[in-house]
Order: sequence, then structure tokens, then C-alpha cells
Amino acid sequence: MHRAGAPFVGASLALALAGRNHRWLRRTGLASAAANAAFFRHPPRTPPSRPGVVVAPADGLICVVDEAVPPLELGLPTTPVPRISIFLSLLDAHVQRAPVGGQVVTTVHRPGLFGSADLAAASEDNERNSVVIRTPEGAEVVAVQIAGLLARRIVCDVKAGDTVGIGETYGLIRYGSRLDTYLPAGSTVLAEVGQRTLAGETVLAELP
Repeated sequence: MHRAGAPFVGASLALALAGRNHRWLRRTGLASAAANAAFFRHPPRTPPSRPGVVVAPADGLICVVDEAVPPLELGLPTTPVPRISIFLSLLDAHVQRAPVGGQVVTTVHRPGLFGSADLAAASEDNERNSVVIRTPEGAEVVAVQIAGLLARRIVCDVKAGDTVGIGETYGLIRYGSRLDTYLPAGSTVLAEVGQRTLAGETVLAELP
């Protein structure tokens, strides 16, 4: 379980303990603890060993494969680049993993709305946190955590200057949410709309 879930599981167990003499309260506390433990689960993953690939930063369903301009607050060129969007339901593991290994160039948080994350407008309008990672070969990949209708908290555990390995956990969103991955121009996209992904394992693309 991701450490961010400990307070929620602990509070639920405390409720169950406090209501141990009241069946409905005890059951409510235990059910809440189980649900939170499942939501904040942090399953082990084994990233691919072949070089030059981009892996999924999140578990979920690929809902968009297109070209778009990366978030403007990053100050990157305004030329559209390949983008892959993954929608996370409440049943998916919500930890985020680095899509490539390398150095974190920048992280930028932008306040916004909390609309449904499966809508196209979510990428533009919703609250988000963007992370730019530069590979040792110089390719830059952008991973954007996007809050959803129920999400009210984006956790990002990396900062500029940090080094991350491909598939390494770097953040979490609670609850339903979306992850956009922007690739360098010329990348070969291997993912398809409707495909299920496993964070840190599913290959989304090959870098140019």
C-alpha cells in the first residue's frame, strides 16, 4: 500500500475499534479500511529492459491517442506532439510511475477545475501537475497528473534535479483521475484507444 493511504486506513480502523460494540459501526469501519487499502494499493511492477521505450505512467484505460500541445505553463514549444491519455477509474491502482528513466527537468502544479476526467476538456481545464523527464539520450517526456470529478489531491514526490528510473513510483492522485503523456516528435506510438495499461509495464511508445 502507498504510504499516502495509511491515514485513511488508520482512521477507518479507529472507527471500527471505537464502534466494536455496535455492529453497523464496526462493519462500516472495516469496510472503509478495506476499500481504502485497495484504492491505495501499490503493486510491484517490472519495467521492460529494452532501451528507448516509454511505459504507462498509470493503470487504466487509454481514452485518447492524438497530438496536442503540452501544458503551456511548462514553457515548451507550442508545436503539437504525440499524446496518450489514460483514464483511471476508482477501481484502478492510483500510484503513478515514471514513463522513462532520467532526470526530472521541472515540475509545475496548476490549479483548475474538477470536471470528469474522462472528458476531453479535462486536459485543459482540470487541476494538474506536470513533470518533465529528460532521458540520458536527451529526449524529453512529459507526464501530467490530472484531477478528476472526485479527485481533490495530487501527490508528486519528485522535484527538479531528481533522478528517476523507468517505472519508479513518483506520485499518486486520489480519487478517479487521468494521466496524459506527451512524447517527443517522431516517437512511434504503440498504444491504442481502449487498451488497458499497467503502470510501469505496458509499453506506450518507442522514442525516436
